[in-house]
Amino acid sequence: MEKRKLFETRMKKGFSQLNVAEELGISESSYCRREKGQLKINFDEWEKLSQILDVSVEDIYESDENNVVICKNKASVNYQASVNYQDNNNVNSIPESIIETYQKYIQKLEEEISTLKERLSKSENN
Repeated sequence: MEKRKLFETRMKKGFSQLNVAEELGISESSYCRREKGQLKINFDEWEKLSQILDVSVEDIYESDENNVVICKNKASVNYQASVNYQDNNNVNSIPESIIETYQKYIQKLEEEISTLKERLSKSENN
């Protein structure tokens, strides 16, 4: 997944890919692949990039993972996990809309279970 925030910040700061690559100690093509999302950027590289660009990690970080949730009604939600680098703890936060979707789905399943239990009980009594 392309690192838009990193790209936009680099451009605003007036750095070329070669400038950043040299600061990271990697080749320009290797940096280019990282920025395009073809290679993962590790935690140390994110830290160094934030120093090079003089911004916080949170200002440029974008996850390499794209998460897809598929519900019973075949609705799918695409979201990107966000990471909090405070104290080096990685914390995934799930958007409220996804939590609500799961809560509705759980409620529907609970209703179906209740209905099936009633039917089963009725059929056992007959």
